[in-house]
Amino acid sequence: MYNFLNDYSEGAHPNILRALETINYHQNNSYGLDEHSQAARDLIQEALEDYSVDIHFIAGGTLTNLTFLSHVLRPYEAVISAETGHINTHETGSIEATGHKVFPVITQDGKLSPDLIRPVLDLHENEHWVEPRLVYISNPTEIGTVYTKEELEELYAFCKRHDLYLYMDGARLAAALAAGDITHLTFPDLPKLCDAFYIGGTKTGAMFGEALVLVNDTFKDHFRFNMKQRGAILAKGWMLGIQFEELFKNNLYLELGARSIRLMQPLKEVFQKMNIPLLCDAPTNQIFPIFPNELAREVNEICQTTFQCNPDKDHTCLRFCTSWATSEEAVKDFAKDFQALAIKYQ
Repeated sequence: MYNFLNDYSEGAHPNILRALETINYHQNNSYGLDEHSQAARDLIQEALEDYSVDIHFIAGGTLTNLTFLSHVLRPYEAVISAETGHINTHETGSIEATGHKVFPVITQDGKLSPDLIRPVLDLHENEHWVEPRLVYISNPTEIGTVYTKEELEELYAFCKRHDLYLYMDGARLAAALAAGDITHLTFPDLPKLCDAFYIGGTKTGAMFGEALVLVNDTFKDHFRFNMKQRGAILAKGWMLGIQFEELFKNNLYLELGARSIRLMQPLKEVFQKMNIPLLCDAPTNQIFPIFPNELAREVNEICQTTFQCNPDKDHTCLRFCTSWATSEEAVKDFAKDFQALAIKYQ
C-alpha cells in the first residue's frame, strides 16, 4: 500500500543516523549546553545572517508552541490564529490550558492578512476583554498554501503598528523556503519578518526536534526557565543539537525540502490530467485533491492519506503528503494506478 499520510512516518536521514552512531559513546554536557548544540546554533545563525538571535532546541512542534506562547503572553493576553492553524485544531487546547485564549479567524486560504485581523482588534477594545497580543501563522499553512515575502512584510508592518507580536510556526519551513520561486523567501529574510519562528526538523529529516529562533529581545530573558518548567529541556540535549548540526551542513535542510516538493509533482500532474480539482493552490509537499466519494474510497484502498473535509455530500477531500524519504518509484507507480482507477469516473 502506498503511504502519503504525512511527512514524519520515517525515522531520520542517514547523515543524522551516522552522526548519532559516531558520538554514541562520547560524553556530552547536558541540557543543550553541549558542543553539538552550540555548533548547530552557529550554523543556523550563519544561515540566517543574524548572530543576535537566540536559538533553543525543543523536541516537538506542540511543545515549542506551548513553551513559547506561555512565555511571551501575559495572563490576560490572547493569540490570533487562522481557524485552520495548528494551535487551534491539533494541539488539544494546549494554549488555552495555559490560560490564553485563541481567536480563530475564518480564511479562504488558511492565511491571515491585516484585513482579517483588524476586526478582531476592533472588537476587543478595552479591559473588559482579553487583549489580542500575538499573531500566529504557519508557513506553509495547514492547507498547503504559503506566505510570500511580500505578504509577510505587509503583515509584520501591520503587527508592529498595532503592538502585536508575529510568530511563525515553521513545522514545514524547509518546503516554504524550497519553494522560493513562489515565496521569494530565504533564510536571511526570516529574522526581519517576524518576532520569533521555529525551524521544523521533525518533518524534514530529523528523528525529532525543532529549533526555536527568538528575534525580539523582549523574549530572551529567562526563557530557559520557562523551558524547564514546561518540560522542554532534554537532559540529553545533544541528541537534538547534533541533528540540526547535520541538517545545516552542506545545505541539507533545504535539499530535503526541495526533494519533498519534487516528489509531489507526479501526483499533481496525474490529478490535473484526470480532472481532479484541488481544495487550494498548494505549491509545496502537501496537496488536497477533491474526489467523488466512491473514488475517494477506492483511493484509500490502495494508499494511506489523511481525510481533510467533505466539500459537499458527494465529494471527499483527502490530503496527500510527500516527504524527504518518499520513494520515487512509489510516486510513479501510484500515479499509474490512480489513472487506471479514475478513468471510469471521467
